[in-house]
Amino acid sequence: MTQGVLNEGILGIYETHLPVSDLERSIAFYSQKVGLTLATEIRERNVAFFWVGGKEAGMLGLWGVGSAPLHMKLHFAFRATQELVVNACATLNALNVKPLGFRGEPVTEPVVFGWMPAISIYFKDPDGHSIELLHVLDGVPDPEFGVQPYSAWVERNQRGSKP
Repeated sequence: MTQGVLNEGILGIYETHLPVSDLERSIAFYSQKVGLTLATEIRERNVAFFWVGGKEAGMLGLWGVGSAPLHMKLHFAFRATQELVVNACATLNALNVKPLGFRGEPVTEPVVFGWMPAISIYFKDPDGHSIELLHVLDGVPDPEFGVQPYSAWVERNQRGSKP
């Protein structure tokens, strides 16, 4: 990978998110009228995710008003290679772009969303929009893992906790 270039590992747009005024009404619309498959609903976060063309292809996130991470106004995720996401903190830092975790905190490594599972890193564009690099990992989803650093996922898998 060329130092400071993200494009070499970007494969396409993976996800997009919409703020919605009534999450239950929107879930019904996107599942019953649009025909998308509900991936998960996380009631305590007031969010639902739908697969678009399968879990490796894309995802739509619906966020009840005020529930989005990073005080999200606009957000999208690039579908990326695992290598790009694993190395993204160093690459972003070389570009003077701050790598961020799921809650907007500065990080030194990507995070893993256990429910998918997927490895992810966030950053902001010059207008403050939330941009994410994401790669869907092989293995069985583990919702109990939550959102933790990638190193915790690797350690968990080396222990053989869950495939």
